[in-house]
Amino acid sequence: MPANHSVKKALSLIENGGSQILGLKVGKHTVQPGQYIPKAEAQLPPELSFTAPSLNGTYMVVSLDIDAPFPSWGVLGPILHWIQPGLQPVSSNQDTFTFRATAPFVANYIGPAPPPGSSPHRYAFFLYEQPPGFDGKKYAPSNGQNLGNWNRMRYDLGAWEKEIKLGPVLAANYFVSN
Repeated sequence: MPANHSVKKALSLIENGGSQILGLKVGKHTVQPGQYIPKAEAQLPPELSFTAPSLNGTYMVVSLDIDAPFPSWGVLGPILHWIQPGLQPVSSNQDTFTFRATAPFVANYIGPAPPPGSSPHRYAFFLYEQPPGFDGKKYAPSNGQNLGNWNRMRYDLGAWEKEIKLGPVLAANYFVSN
């Protein structure tokens, strides 16, 4: 898997303390890391939140299916499911911020769709501070079109981090679905 190092590092934020868990509200579910969400209930982009003393700046979320096409055979994975830049924090209560998108997507959100017969896949979400001067239009499909499947397969998160000079992952979370 091309993004293995970056994905493992990001998921360690959850495993090694839990204070850097990205809030995900998927349909009616407030996601705890590893929670099962039926795919029919996860076809719309999740609402994102993060608990921190303060958030300033603009943020970006990247989502990957890290088990594609099958957890035991990841030849096409990971699959990119979403890149949404231009996230502005909005204070929702003490130390908790939700995010409002103020820019078009780089990669439109696609919901879970493991192939028939597959065990559940992990759908991971990574929150970054957006680099200053980032121009999403440079990376997005023209005219707001959806990103094609070919550009989503074997997605190299580490290369994306390097190319646009992303800093460390601030928070992460994932759910499983089939």
